[in-house]
Amino acid sequence: MIDLALVRDNPEQFKKLLLKKDPAFPANHFIELEKNHAHLKREIEHLRSEKNRLAKEAQRGITPEIRQASQKTGAELKEKELLFQTLDHEFNELYLHCPNLPAEDIPEGNKESNKVIKIVGKQPTFTFEPKNHVELGKQLGWFDFEAAAAMTGSNFALYKGDAVRLLYSLTMMMLNNNVEHGFNPVLPPYLVTEQSLTNASNFPRFKDNVYKVAEDNLYLTPTAEVNITNLYRDTIFAAHELPQRVTAWTSCFRREAGTYGAHERGLIRIHQFEKVEVYTVCTPDQAQSEHERMVACAEAILQKLGLHYRISLLAGQDCSFASHKTYDIEVWMPGQKAYYEVSSSSNCTDFQARRTGIRFKKQPADKAQYAYTLNTSSLAVPRLMVALMETYQQENGSIVLPEALKNISIQF
Repeated sequence: MIDLALVRDNPEQFKKLLLKKDPAFPANHFIELEKNHAHLKREIEHLRSEKNRLAKEAQRGITPEIRQASQKTGAELKEKELLFQTLDHEFNELYLHCPNLPAEDIPEGNKESNKVIKIVGKQPTFTFEPKNHVELGKQLGWFDFEAAAAMTGSNFALYKGDAVRLLYSLTMMMLNNNVEHGFNPVLPPYLVTEQSLTNASNFPRFKDNVYKVAEDNLYLTPTAEVNITNLYRDTIFAAHELPQRVTAWTSCFRREAGTYGAHERGLIRIHQFEKVEVYTVCTPDQAQSEHERMVACAEAILQKLGLHYRISLLAGQDCSFASHKTYDIEVWMPGQKAYYEVSSSSNCTDFQARRTGIRFKKQPADKAQYAYTLNTSSLAVPRLMVALMETYQQENGSIVLPEALKNISIQF
């Protein structure tokens, strides 16, 4: 949730920034609704105070004037409370749909306005026409998409043999890398509640993209970001306890309703995928350096694997709902002849913390302030597998993986 003080104190700046993020959001209506909501709330508080005052006076003796004033106040209070119920529902529903405001220095527009700020390495060259990972995987017997479709449905993957070994080796390598960068591992449940998804800003806006286990009113997590956000629910930290840095590996489940293009076959876009996440809770003044740390953490994995990639600063409309500022790391996939995102790194400011109650105090006697939360994919495993397969393929269809993936073990 955004800080409503921003709406009240500078509505024009609020509208300007919101237009950069979500031009379709009814900013003027929201401003008016917030004003009416706050005004009516103050009126109700005043009437309740007046009702209590009259009740205290009545204890010393009921007079006709007190009775009349009490009846009038009670009737007016009941009328405004009924009106407030409707207004409160409308306001809170729109408030939950309001995205985080973007940073002023990010580009305007959508994907076409994203700004490449860093390029590492060069696109690999081949003396033969490189295959895509679907062709390579079929030849090597690494995947069985037909069996996955038969047992579950389209756009799911079944890994076999060396593909399974590669998946787990990558996961262990990434977890070790993240621990080296100061992130502590956790393994959360894969099922989460509706409130957990609301706290992390996935609900109500993206409810259609999440798989629901209806009988238990639980949902399959779309990203470990949801789980870790709720790890700190209603926590008040001492300032010296921040930053808190966590890494988690989970399978992620996303419906992503709609059609898939032919160029997104195989592992490029699937409903269930493995991902390692890094997550930070910090004070506002720590956020920039923590964001840089998280991007560097994700980059280190690609550098160890010798993959060519670029980093883009996302334009306002391409940032996620909860994001204030996002960098995407996109790796080159020779078989696709395109860059694909393998990591998205976002500073969410206090947006998630307001929903979740994550706060901190500089001193024990101070009023608690909302913390900042940041999250980064580190990394999405299936797409990383695609990049490795397509980059390190040989003319005979075999794949020579980099040394960094050999003899992987868990570091303690």
